[in-house]
Amino acid sequence: MNRGFNKRLTALLLTILATGSLAAAPPFGTPDDVRYATDLWKAMTETRLVGKNTIISTPYKGMHPHGAFLDSLDTRISVNGHSGDVIVKKNFGGEGISKEAVANDPQKWLKAVTVMFRREKGYDSDNRDWFWVKYAPDGSVMKNPKGMALAGRVAKGMSEGCIACHTAAPGGDMVYNHDRMK
Repeated sequence: MNRGFNKRLTALLLTILATGSLAAAPPFGTPDDVRYATDLWKAMTETRLVGKNTIISTPYKGMHPHGAFLDSLDTRISVNGHSGDVIVKKNFGGEGISKEAVANDPQKWLKAVTVMFRREKGYDSDNRDWFWVKYAPDGSVMKNPKGMALAGRVAKGMSEGCIACHTAAPGGDMVYNHDRMK
């Protein structure tokens, strides 16, 4: 057997022994999810979707949990040899924020970057194969209050969170801004 398979099998067995079940393994925030999120950030930086030289479109009024103002871009990019749809939502906030303030100095107001990336078929068929991640402005993966990294199948099976909210999006594609990603 190959070494990578042995490591994954050992980790799975340790999880089962520690928790008593397979179901206890988290659906998101695993080391593999964080590694993939790092690769995704790199691909988005190279295509100017995030980072110091990011493309900024017209900010628009946002709402919780994203931010007071948002800037969204979508396109197709490649990550680790897989080409997929990506939606990048820059989340702006802070005391005294306005559309004009964000347009004039977006880095000052940037609080987070939330991303949906359509992974390979079968990644998460229940949820249209979307990979979800919330980054800090520097590209590090943010964590929820329980310390779980917000990357992967974020909040799958829960009543609140990325997947629960986006399931209600019109058009059945989990996207609110349009229905192009079916």
